[in-house]
Amino acid sequence: MTPLLSSLVDHPGATDAAVAVRVGDDALSRGDLVEASGRFAAGIASDGPVAVLAEPSLDTVVAVVGCLAAGVPVVPVPPDAGPTEVAHIVSDSRAVAWSGPTRDGVDLPVVHPAASASASATAGAGAGDRSDTGRPALILYTSGTTGAPKGVELSAEAIAAGLDGLAEAWAWTEEDRLVHGLPLFHTHGLILGTLGPLRFGSPLRHTRRPTAAGYAAAGGSLYFGVPTVWGRVAADPPAARALSRARLLVSGSAPLPASVFARLAALTGHRPVERYGMTETMITLSARADGERRPGWVGVPVGASETRIVSEETGEPVPADGESIGSLEVRGPSLFDGYLGRPEATAGSFSKDGWFVTGDIAARDAGGFHRIVGRASIDLIKSGGYRIGSGEIESVLLDHPAVAEVAVVGLPDADLGQRVTAFVVPAAAPAPGLGGALADLVAERLSWHKRPREVVFVDTLPRNAMGKVQKKLLL
Repeated sequence: MTPLLSSLVDHPGATDAAVAVRVGDDALSRGDLVEASGRFAAGIASDGPVAVLAEPSLDTVVAVVGCLAAGVPVVPVPPDAGPTEVAHIVSDSRAVAWSGPTRDGVDLPVVHPAASASASATAGAGAGDRSDTGRPALILYTSGTTGAPKGVELSAEAIAAGLDGLAEAWAWTEEDRLVHGLPLFHTHGLILGTLGPLRFGSPLRHTRRPTAAGYAAAGGSLYFGVPTVWGRVAADPPAARALSRARLLVSGSAPLPASVFARLAALTGHRPVERYGMTETMITLSARADGERRPGWVGVPVGASETRIVSEETGEPVPADGESIGSLEVRGPSLFDGYLGRPEATAGSFSKDGWFVTGDIAARDAGGFHRIVGRASIDLIKSGGYRIGSGEIESVLLDHPAVAEVAVVGLPDADLGQRVTAFVVPAAAPAPGLGGALADLVAERLSWHKRPREVVFVDTLPRNAMGKVQKKLLL
């Protein structure tokens, strides 16, 4: 078994019969997961990468663990992705195999467990044949502010460093029972929420969907959620009170509204832990289990991560007074190796002296606590825990013959944090139902969560003297 997940086979006190992961009503013991992932690894006929349709299922967990055991890169594919997005991910990653239900337009061999192979032999042979290649463990696709999603290459070492830092910050041990219902194709749900408990030997209960009732019934000690989920939990007092038996409630992927923080604290007795990270950095900032938790603040550096906040104008550090803001930059062992096939984009994301430039604006106080103010650009939308690039949505909408111009922004939303909103200049008087048709087009081509929740028809878009759309005026 890969050292990243060695606790599956050699964790002190672990037994093969102990449940390692439960998704909905389906469960796998520790021993069954090792065996199933070993059979999966035996069915991988090449060095990969393997594209895994990351549905909330045990099959997804087995496929990811099997690829890691075989030393083959995993490319998680969002299950709600449309054909255009799936085709881009498969092509850009150069995936050579597919795992999960087949999708139209994907012409790859499908990986099936090799029933004739020995799980133990497979895990050992796979790791020996394919490790030390310098290739990533995971290639996660993340939307930037423009263009198609980029593949973020994360090594097993970076993942381990990031997770171990969180274990120390959150006092996360095998005694915990983690509960969440987050998607399994990004950092929050897959790395933190699945590989984390497998690394530390703590059972995982995935609720398939992150509902207040599902969280309340799960009986966990550690809960992960995005602000949209916590808002719904806070709006359901009986469900929220059921979480009073937990040890830690963790919120991330977008800012948690102060009102939700306060209501959760009142109903559960727990002040939520807020944290900050990116696909490229893992989690670099967090409040601690044994430390202060302030609404709107994302804590101190995790593990060996380092941060600095510099003036965008001068490049000099800004005062650590809690008010002065600047560009947040990060370095440490949990950083990504680069954007797949995009050396110029990789180089452009680092400062001259080697710090990763996050693109976020932040402040820090004298005690090292950080507050995220927003993006340096407004083209990255955070909606319901998803980070959505407006550029790819605009590209799809411009393909529609009824659209002359378009600008996509995130408008404030009490439930989602931001709602994807498209301001459209129509080519002619808009026909009835055009707004819905445009939203459906985005859902079909990209992903359901990227569809505009609102389509506003306007005569013109505000532009500056150079002709650039002024999105701030649309807000």
